[in-house]
Amino acid sequence: MKIAVLGSTGSIGVQTLDVVRECLPHARITALSGFSNIETLARQVNEFKPLACWVRDEQAAKDLAGKINVRCEILIGEAGLISCASETNADIVVNALVGRAGLKPTLAAINAGKHIALSNKETLVTAGELVTNLAREKNVRLTPIDSEHSAIWQCLDNNTPEKIILTASGGPFRGLPREKIAAATAKDALKHPNWSMGDKITIDSATLMNKGLELIEAMWLFDQPQEKIDVVVHPQSIIHSMVQYEDGSILAQMGLADMRLPILYALSSPERVKNNFARLDLLTCGDLTFEPPNTDNFPCLALARHAAQQGGTLPAVMNYINEWAVYEFLSGRISFYGISDIIEQAFGIYTIKEVKTLDDVNEAESWAGEFIRERGTP
Repeated sequence: MKIAVLGSTGSIGVQTLDVVRECLPHARITALSGFSNIETLARQVNEFKPLACWVRDEQAAKDLAGKINVRCEILIGEAGLISCASETNADIVVNALVGRAGLKPTLAAINAGKHIALSNKETLVTAGELVTNLAREKNVRLTPIDSEHSAIWQCLDNNTPEKIILTASGGPFRGLPREKIAAATAKDALKHPNWSMGDKITIDSATLMNKGLELIEAMWLFDQPQEKIDVVVHPQSIIHSMVQYEDGSILAQMGLADMRLPILYALSSPERVKNNFARLDLLTCGDLTFEPPNTDNFPCLALARHAAQQGGTLPAVMNYINEWAVYEFLSGRISFYGISDIIEQAFGIYTIKEVKTLDDVNEAESWAGEFIRERGTP
């Protein structure tokens, strides 16, 4: 197996390489991409000896070249990232990029006949129909890395569900009154109770936007309408998601909060690969509880479901503005509820269009960018 890892210095990328190192000794890493963490990328290049790697600009390329001791082509810019995804001889491309940057490399990899292990949910949120249609046309597999979608995939086993049930931890602010949530800082929001993730996805988890994005992703991955996808809060994060069938049976996939498990299954399915990861002990994991999400305190989930209902280019607009707003919140320039407020404002004036080509997505994102610039920081 030959693997390209896009976003190799982030949380999912690092854990993907852990999985390869510990569980897939015969796998070959053909390409890596980092962004600003040159030290980590250099260590990865020296260890895995890929044919090519990507960094963001010429200065980063010079810095990396001075730290590696193996032969590796260093690529930069959007074209270089696309080349890492499509022109190296990988069988499977792990897309662990953050945000909108994941779409074009995914489309390029699919066009080149590469199978995709997808962690970058924004790819399907912004252009799900384009991506899934192209994958079918090219006979390419889309395997999910998100723990929730991996759970659904394992429980479906090519059967038709009556309902898909996504589980959410509830994030760090579950159960708090709205006034306390409103005063929360980025430092508060980054204290996820169960998972260790990158900053962007951790804030999305705190707002429950992450669960909204996962809902839209599940629609495309499993070809289901949004009304057949429920969200329940499960604070223990032991059940990663469930599938209900027409006879009333519910199948659940359970495990520890360890992203290496869905990564391994995405790379090795349908085989189950023996590993030394910690096991779930049912006798010590405690009670498993469930509750409805509070969309009054966490309006991003309701906004995402609205975007899913409306479809077209609205999810792309939502995703673009959310991505910007999350980093504004992380920088202290807007409040926690400033994220949902600006998305709701955009929904009130945006005219939705169909997504027929990548240009439609680009136009929607251009509109969102202009919307942000006209209003400035809320």
